[in-house]
Amino acid sequence: MRIVRCLLDQAEPRYGIVEAGDRVQPLALPPFEGLRPAGNPVPLSRVELLAPCTPSKIVAVGLNYRDHARELGMDPPGEPMLFLKPGTAVTGPGGKIVYPEMSSRVDYEGELAVVMGRRTSRVSREEARACILGYTCLNDVTARDLQVKDVQFTRAKSFDTFAPLGPWIETDLDPCCLTVETFLNGERRQSSSTSQLVFDPFYLVHFVSWIMTLNPGDVIATGTPSGIGPMQPGDRIEIRIQGIGSLINEVVLPAAAAAPRSGNHHV
Repeated sequence: MRIVRCLLDQAEPRYGIVEAGDRVQPLALPPFEGLRPAGNPVPLSRVELLAPCTPSKIVAVGLNYRDHARELGMDPPGEPMLFLKPGTAVTGPGGKIVYPEMSSRVDYEGELAVVMGRRTSRVSREEARACILGYTCLNDVTARDLQVKDVQFTRAKSFDTFAPLGPWIETDLDPCCLTVETFLNGERRQSSSTSQLVFDPFYLVHFVSWIMTLNPGDVIATGTPSGIGPMQPGDRIEIRIQGIGSLINEVVLPAAAAAPRSGNHHV
């Protein structure tokens, strides 16, 4: 099942279920509160897809692919290396990634993202699966020069638009052997499999839940494979994950970024 968050006829954002690949059945409530239909299905072509959830936090994992660790000449970590991205960094499919004035190198990092379906605290790895709503694509955009300068990750990872997310939440998926690819202007730059993960999504939910409570709609970004690299204004970046689809965004200078709409419409 594919769950979307979208705009329909300029109304407030709504959740829905994609049916038969080309129609959206609106839901009465967010999917964390049930899947009760509300209204008639509409063509997918009539809706504007937004980020499929509005996380209170994004818990990201560093150095979680064995091939990425080899690329950097480092050993895989003994336990997950965590950092946070704020919910305000989220933008949706088709949203613009704004290149900040204070950075001279902004990188893509294609990742599988876990979307939480319920409030989760202190669960076992075996219990974690039932706490997950589904999976989507995420680009962990990073101001690499600022990351090196600061040592810690907060500034480099937290600019507005630095967490493109989408295009939808796929609920029927085994996340442990999926192809993850990133394309820059149509050229493949990253290609790996989640079988390369040091810590799989279920272990990550377990591990994080013993540190902080995860809320419905929160996201765990599971890490990026080898092949990270820079983007420039005007570039088109696509994160493509097997069984989910593609998340496509364009990089722009601040002056070229469209003015945000009211409320949450821009995410």
